[in-house]
Amino acid sequence: MFIQKISNQTDTITTTLIITDGETLVSSGGSFELGFFSPENSNNRYVGMWYKEIPAKTMVWVANREIPLTNKSGVLKVIEPGLLVLLNDTNGVIIWPSNTSRPVKTAVAKLLDLGNLVVKDVNDDDPVNFLWESFNYPTDTLLPGMKLGWNFINDLEFYLSSWKSKEDPSSGDFTYHCDPTGYPQNILKKGSVEQYKTGPWNGLRFSGTPNLGKNDIFKFKLVLKKNKVYYQYGLLNRSVISRFTLSPSGVAERWTWIDQKCQWKVYLTAPTDNCDTYKYCGAYGSCNIANSPVCGCLNRFLQKDPEAWKKADWSNGCVRRNPLNCQTDLFLKYSGIKLPDTRYSWYNERMTLKECKIECLNNCNCTAYTYLDISRGGSGCLIWFGDLIDIKELSAEDKISTLECLRLNPVNLKGRKREILLVSFSLCMGIILLGLSMILYVRKRKKSNQRLRRGGLEHFTDNHHDESHNKDIELPLFDLHTITKATDNFSIENKLGEGGFGPVYKGRLEEGQEVAVKRLSRTSIQGFDEFKNEVICIAKLQHRNLVKLLGCCIQGEEKILIYEYLTNSSLDLILFDPMKSAVFDWPKCFHIINGVARGLMYLHQDSRLRIIHGDLKASNILLDSDMNPKISEFGLARSFGGNETGANTSRVVGTYGYMSPEYAADGVFSIKSDVFSFGVLVLEIVSGKRNRGFSHRDHHHNLLGHAWRLYKEGRSLELVQAYPGVSGNLSEVLRLIHVGLLCVQQCPEDRPNMSLVVLMLGNEGVLPDAKKPGFFTERDLLTTESSTSTNAACSMNEMTITLLDGR
Repeated sequence: MFIQKISNQTDTITTTLIITDGETLVSSGGSFELGFFSPENSNNRYVGMWYKEIPAKTMVWVANREIPLTNKSGVLKVIEPGLLVLLNDTNGVIIWPSNTSRPVKTAVAKLLDLGNLVVKDVNDDDPVNFLWESFNYPTDTLLPGMKLGWNFINDLEFYLSSWKSKEDPSSGDFTYHCDPTGYPQNILKKGSVEQYKTGPWNGLRFSGTPNLGKNDIFKFKLVLKKNKVYYQYGLLNRSVISRFTLSPSGVAERWTWIDQKCQWKVYLTAPTDNCDTYKYCGAYGSCNIANSPVCGCLNRFLQKDPEAWKKADWSNGCVRRNPLNCQTDLFLKYSGIKLPDTRYSWYNERMTLKECKIECLNNCNCTAYTYLDISRGGSGCLIWFGDLIDIKELSAEDKISTLECLRLNPVNLKGRKREILLVSFSLCMGIILLGLSMILYVRKRKKSNQRLRRGGLEHFTDNHHDESHNKDIELPLFDLHTITKATDNFSIENKLGEGGFGPVYKGRLEEGQEVAVKRLSRTSIQGFDEFKNEVICIAKLQHRNLVKLLGCCIQGEEKILIYEYLTNSSLDLILFDPMKSAVFDWPKCFHIINGVARGLMYLHQDSRLRIIHGDLKASNILLDSDMNPKISEFGLARSFGGNETGANTSRVVGTYGYMSPEYAADGVFSIKSDVFSFGVLVLEIVSGKRNRGFSHRDHHHNLLGHAWRLYKEGRSLELVQAYPGVSGNLSEVLRLIHVGLLCVQQCPEDRPNMSLVVLMLGNEGVLPDAKKPGFFTERDLLTTESSTSTNAACSMNEMTITLLDGR
């Protein structure tokens, strides 16, 4: 008799106050809203929760996900003895109930501003006494403050379950758990099959998730107690809106709302590549996506099945060279890896590492041990039993994960005396020969350095053509004292980055001009030839889309280049960062692509020398304060005279992912090699994805193959990143993708030259059909890498780059 419908915005349902289809609850702070909804392309009705102030209606929780309503007759209400229920008002059947733990006299349901729908006593706001809460029953979304794990007192697990599809919120194939077996780690499953594990918690993050490091946005923690185990994250910045989801295709994604672009941006994803596949390389196998093949054995281990290994079947993994004998075993340290699966492990939070070693030595089944917690210099003990699986090599920037000691037979570590003598003799002879070579090299270069110090750079010559092509290169020479003062004695605070050439520092000259100072490292993989090459190639090049070389310093052993300073760093640091890329809109993207194209056209045909850059990639495109692109890094460039357009080399140097197939496989380089790299760059900018390491749930193609498939199926727009302004320029976007695919065609003869590319970018004429791209799939790429590894010195993971990061 006394039941009434909601007439004004409220956050509470009572036994007398209900909501029907079309009415909603709104949390007190206005963050979340709860009501009835239908997924896209569906007429079914569900009770769900979404963000109130975000235009894109984003569901974060669904009540009746398994039993939808087929009409708009639903009613959400509280009934005695304290249950929240969803009724089909047509026949009064309960569609969905909360499983309230105990009865209370006056129960209400309230939507909290954290996104938690709770059932409680009307006068009791203590979370400990809540009768029921939606945070304990997540669907596909983990919000800040929610738990992923177990409450062992009532045997309740909090885990994510994907939607079946965008149209169907019922439980899909994938689930995401915090697994308390052994030492806790998060795990992604498809049905009952384990797909991906994060590695164990190390006090800072899960060891296999370097992106989950310390930052200014989130804080993470693992609660590990007798009665409960759970992972949780919270926000450090209240203005940030973030959620963690499990997609219907089995990808865990952390999303952040970008107000300026009015859209969600992916902050990170897992799994990221094939090396995240659980047990991909078998026992004692280690995966590195930059290698070919990606799987290898840990140091001191051998392939268990070499024949299967040759066929890219690494599931059998690796074995020790000699079996363990327990009493005399020793230990070897492995750094920079994702720690192995901890399903069969034991831990003690109070042990020291020394005590941990003793515990492992006293148990013949112990195979490895390490610190439990590395957050405060190392504490606790974590021990593994049985074979070690699910190991991945981490990037150079993330070397904190360390397996302190893995158990091995002493024979593996000591070797035989004869082998040691042979190795020692070989090393000694190598050192002697290297010393003689260095003496000859130094004498040869000494005269060149003296000439440079006396009269500048006018005596530099290019090995590809005669000296007449290289007359009077006028470049200011700075003395070392000036550069040292400008960089505050090369202080670490002024360091912008480091590449194959050496470190780069920000400096300020006495007249106030800001400069970027690139200093050749004595241990650099590059040397005087690259230094000289960079000077020759760009000393007299003047183009708005090429970085400007201001001068150099050659004094003693120091070789230094001084460039204009560009405030917006390199393109890759913005393009592939979900937060920084918010500054991009479509006009800026097109402006950058067009600028790079004009810079390359100048190098290929308008400069005094015909120059092939040789290492064009996103990290070698620098951006000034107005986002104007400037091509940099000419250490690997080649210059030609007359009508020359290319040559052959036995020394292949560049970056996989951008390198043309004919250059990577046969050492044949030409202006069309740069065109291929430009095409890759275009597709990366359009999609916001890297070519190398790209993965897709439906196939194993790289970014080029993915773009090609979409192009052939007439679905190219699916490739496009949702930049602001892109919807009003769809024809321009499609044209740009088409041009990019023309540039990456397999045969160099099919690719357009850069003058034609610039013409195609600026005109609306009909374009020829694009043919199949080179390096169509990742597997093709890996095969090519393998075939060129004997004579190729290629930069893996972009090691030729110098990162200029504005401060």
